[in-house]
Amino acid sequence: MIFGVGVDIIEVARVEDKLSRTPGLKEKLYTPVEIAYCESKKFPFQHYAARFAAKEAFMKALGTGWSRGVKFSEVEVRNLESGQPVLEVYGRARELCQEEGISRFYVTLSHLQTKAVATVILEK
Repeated sequence: MIFGVGVDIIEVARVEDKLSRTPGLKEKLYTPVEIAYCESKKFPFQHYAARFAAKEAFMKALGTGWSRGVKFSEVEVRNLESGQPVLEVYGRARELCQEEGISRFYVTLSHLQTKAVATVILEK
């Protein structure tokens, strides 16, 4: 049964500007796995933007926004060997999912030169 669906779109330049001008923001928003993945790409900010959109889409699907103590770095986008993105949640994000009986996460990401979008579906 579907618990929630979230979608988010963001401008790549906005993410690039904030991450470039704010020391420590990258480490606050992203996990070491995400940072390593994005930095390995030719256009890393497209990948950072897509992951930011996924984190926002996750919170929309959960229905809580960022109001219940979840940190951005508690929602992580990883890639399987096939390239398929998957979500991992930690800390308060994991607790909320357990409280709601959410058992599966689905995520899809896409980006162009200027925009990134993500959709998240949560299943009970």
